[in-house]
Amino acid sequence: MLNGLNHITMAVNDLDKSFAFYVDLLGMKPHARWNKGAYLSLGKLWFCLSCDEPIPNQDYTHIAFDISASNFPKLKSQLMSAGIKQWKQNKSEGDSLYILDPNGHKLELHVGNLAMRLEFLKANPYDGFHLY
Repeated sequence: MLNGLNHITMAVNDLDKSFAFYVDLLGMKPHARWNKGAYLSLGKLWFCLSCDEPIPNQDYTHIAFDISASNFPKLKSQLMSAGIKQWKQNKSEGDSLYILDPNGHKLELHVGNLAMRLEFLKANPYDGFHLY
């Protein structure tokens, strides 16, 4: 049986630029770095940068990071001031910022959790929505 998420590995073509983005802008903690990669963490999440040729998805697939409502405005302002590109405007409840990393990987900074989303959807259900 699966226990949860173990780690996320992102293909990057410029380790210096990606390392700075994830550590300096997003605040991940660096643990190790070598010529072709780095190990970082965010809370209990193990995050790996691996030098390769990135081919970001063109669909809605993305990684969403949790952020508190109190920290959201400041980080959003820092990212926008740094010229980070957005790939989508938020249209759901709660604050979200949809950004691209230096390699075009789709990320989201999201205020909220699954319980909050389900409560919202009880009053505003998606087409064909069913709770279990």
